[in-house]
Amino acid sequence: MKRILALLLVAAIHAVAQNSAPVDTGSLKSPVKLACVGDSITQGVGATPGMAWPDQIAKLLGEKWSVKNFGVSGTTLLKEGDHPYQKTDAFKNAKAFQPDVVVILLGTNDTKPQNWKLKDRFVPDYIDLITQFAKLPSKPRIFICHPPYIAGDGNWGINEPVTKEEIPLVDEIARTTKAGIIGVHAATAGKDAMIPDKVHPNNDGAAVIARAVYQALTGKPAAEDRK
Repeated sequence: MKRILALLLVAAIHAVAQNSAPVDTGSLKSPVKLACVGDSITQGVGATPGMAWPDQIAKLLGEKWSVKNFGVSGTTLLKEGDHPYQKTDAFKNAKAFQPDVVVILLGTNDTKPQNWKLKDRFVPDYIDLITQFAKLPSKPRIFICHPPYIAGDGNWGINEPVTKEEIPLVDEIARTTKAGIIGVHAATAGKDAMIPDKVHPNNDGAAVIARAVYQALTGKPAAEDRK
């Protein structure tokens, strides 16, 4: 029944990304509006002010893009989690922004035991979130990210084993919705020194995420990765 409901939600999607093709900025008015949706890792916890990954990708993309950070610390993808993203003002503001492109980096707080007990809702809730953005008049391209790597034994109940469980689910969601997918977990895996508290990337870790997102959006490696 839950899988049937998920498929019904997909039917409501008007326009989503065709796989992981780069964004065709030539078909969009300048500046291209990018909404960065996520939890504390997107908000910038762990990085110094102005160095969250949305700040860093704004610099990589340049003046032809308008990047807004809609990250909220502690939020879950799950709608019945302990702090659902869909119940935040940031979610309302992200939709009001009428973005051309949406990048979603959620799932880290869902690994907490009190949230992952609802894991059967992860796929339909994620599809619902995508649907909320896809039906906007701006018809945004939507990219979803594998949740970032969690160092060591994690912290605050956030853990790497459940993070790995989420990855095939995110892949399934991307196939179902034709959303683009960004391999943030692979980009951050093993970079423990960039994750001092085992969960939140520092400036260098946020730069790694920004470069992974940049490559997905543009089809080109960031300058540092070309060296």
